[in-house]
Amino acid sequence: MTHRFDDAALAGVLGHMNGDHADDNALIARAFGGGRDVVSAEMTGFDGAGADWKATLADGTTVDVRVPWPSGEITERREVRREVVALYDESCRRLGIEPRPHD
Repeated sequence: MTHRFDDAALAGVLGHMNGDHADDNALIARAFGGGRDVVSAEMTGFDGAGADWKATLADGTTVDVRVPWPSGEITERREVRREVVALYDESCRRLGIEPRPHD
């Protein structure tokens, strides 16, 4: 059974990703399912198996993008950051973009 994170974890991660990492959201959505037409994306949820984004395309339509965590199932909030960073790095690799250093 897939781990479900509590409301506080969801709110914290989604608030951070959508408030501070809008460009990364679009990059991940572009690399993992939205294609080059993605102009923006919002992280809409996550669970122990992966994360979800709603991507807006150049024509104004939206698509849902579900991406499994690179390392497999997770159960701890602290693991979410590691997995999102891995998705960012893989997105850069797929799109031929130099990733920025991680703090």
